[in-house]
Amino acid sequence: MRAAPLTQLVFFWDYDTQWGADRSRAPGGPKTWGHLDFENTERLLELHGRYRVPACFAVVGAAALPGERPYHDPEQIRRIHAGGHEVASHTFHHEWLPGLGRDALRATLRQSKDALEQCIGNEVVTLVPPQNQPFDYPQGWSFSLSERREAGPDRTDLRRLCDELGEAGYRFCRVAYRPLYERLFQRIYPYPAWVGASRLEQIGKITCVRINTPDGFDQRTLKVLDRCSDGGVMVVHGHPHALHTGNSQDETWLVPFLERVHELERQERIALCLPRDLLSERVHDR
Repeated sequence: MRAAPLTQLVFFWDYDTQWGADRSRAPGGPKTWGHLDFENTERLLELHGRYRVPACFAVVGAAALPGERPYHDPEQIRRIHAGGHEVASHTFHHEWLPGLGRDALRATLRQSKDALEQCIGNEVVTLVPPQNQPFDYPQGWSFSLSERREAGPDRTDLRRLCDELGEAGYRFCRVAYRPLYERLFQRIYPYPAWVGASRLEQIGKITCVRINTPDGFDQRTLKVLDRCSDGGVMVVHGHPHALHTGNSQDETWLVPFLERVHELERQERIALCLPRDLLSERVHDR
């Protein structure tokens, strides 16, 4: 009898640094937590090593340039890579991508990729968009009126982003668009009761996977983990600067989650993957 496919779990950390804090779109404008991304990443490397869970660190490219914290630490980025984790691009300065025209988009994608590759001495194939945007993707029945209103006519939607990623040499992207029918379904059934594994899809030349968990590692994410038992991909994500903030990304939630993941992997009930590992998988074309 053929064994059932294992769910593949992919763990992301969005490593914003002060470049991201300066460009925060949360209420109150720029923030001051950038230094915590560096300090807390030391603890994250320890925890991921202890539980043998590889992670993808999506790094703002400018952080890989020579300089001092809270904007730069190329040595820590090299340690992330040396620890067996994947280093992905989080754009060059943590720009809000919907607001970029084609030329500015092309520049940030290429500058970030080049800075990171020069830092770690290895190819960078994955992009994680800041703020998980753009959401606007008509081919996937996802429409963002706010992006269309705020970004103007020369905006970047998801299809443009993936086209430019392909031209810049990337091959993978984490995305967060949600079709209209999913949004309607969520109004009837509470999250995460309806959530299952994601499936890889092809947008242009780029292999994509959609986020299917909330930020963090609390009971909501654990419920999704328990539901994802029929193959596909589970996407887990957080921010290093939030490790001691008391929210769902806090270490008090992270450690039990890593323990659970380690146990499921030991029992061969899930497979731990990095985005680059998924590039050979069969995907659905968009």
